Amino acid sequence: MSADSQFSFDIQQSDAQTAARTGLLRTPHGTIETPNFIFCATKAAIKGVTTDQLREAGADIILSNTYHLLLQPGPDIVAAHGGLHKMMDWDGPMLTDSGGFQIFSIGHGWIADEIKGRRRIGAQGPGVKLSEEGARFHSYVNGEKILLTPESSIQTQRKLGADLIVVLDECTPFHVEREYTARSMQMSHRWAVRSREEFERGDDGTQALYGIVQGGVYEDLRRESAQFVAEQPFFGQAIGGSLGSDKAQMREVTGWARRHLRDDRPTHLLGIGGLRDLWEGAAMGIDTFDCVHPTRLARHGGALCRPWENDGKEHINIKNSRFREDLSPLDDRLIAPASRNYSRAYLHHLFKAGELLGGQLLAIHNIAFMTWMASEIRRSIREGTFAEEYRRWTGKS
Repeated sequence: MSADSQFSFDIQQSDAQTAARTGLLRTPHGTIETPNFIFCATKAAIKGVTTDQLREAGADIILSNTYHLLLQPGPDIVAAHGGLHKMMDWDGPMLTDSGGFQIFSIGHGWIADEIKGRRRIGAQGPGVKLSEEGARFHSYVNGEKILLTPESSIQTQRKLGADLIVVLDECTPFHVEREYTARSMQMSHRWAVRSREEFERGDDGTQALYGIVQGGVYEDLRRESAQFVAEQPFFGQAIGGSLGSDKAQMREVTGWARRHLRDDRPTHLLGIGGLRDLWEGAAMGIDTFDCVHPTRLARHGGALCRPWENDGKEHINIKNSRFREDLSPLDDRLIAPASRNYSRAYLHHLFKAGELLGGQLLAIHNIAFMTWMASEIRRSIREGTFAEEYRRWTGKS
């Protein structure tokens, strides 16, 4: 980036025992402290939560999905509003993904579970027609045939107007053979170069581009891909693709990739959002994370909590009968009214009665919890207590 760029990333403090660090990520729509969590407003909305409520709960940055917005309402309509920020009434930093993950999920119905270390074998979907040119698929909105290329992904993201955007890549499931994974990775590298060249052709200084590491579950391929990304003039770097068949392998694969990336760039871990995942990722030098987990969990009655107060579990299920007469709030130590002002019994009633307010309040609570926990990670790094807090949150020595 040029000296007068609106983007910068500055490391503030590093942990003495791990690779964890705090940083400041500056964008045209504000500066966020890292490590931090990016909340997924997939279709330009977080279900049931307004942007005012997001701000009140402490959210610093959000993510929207290029694939879904390409199909509905379309990038030109978003651009007519002045971009996602104005359309959504969100004045903070924003990231968009390239659309690649969703497209390739069409062909591998279990891929989302694999990336998060939850192996689930299921029926394969209709797939996409993949070539060097790009990916052809049918719109789920109207059946229209769509061709997504590295160039059109960048053009779409330019119209969406997020601060941080990413290259197009193929997301391969972990169970495919090494030969296919290697070919896919090389094509993703060629697509990354094309994405970067298209980005540079239209770069007006209002967006910054991230490269993505692929390579599946193969250490040598992860090393090769990370080195490729590190050598390219990207602003940021992200670790993507399948991270393995379980949580242990996910941590191992993430570590392989992170080891060969540049330390002076912001590093993002795509699609990961469990509480322990954030602590373990931060220990490896990950700066930002994104996942639908906190808000999706809320819609099913899940409220995030401190694991050591809940038999090691990361959330409670408010629909359980034990909360029917529980008059205590979810967590009166958090800033959100949803966490402080409503009893668990009331929230239990809302779910049992089928009231939409129940899911909304839990979503706000989970957002507030994640933003608070991210601030705890940063505080512990600054105060030199990260290793101690890591043990408490993960249950590991």
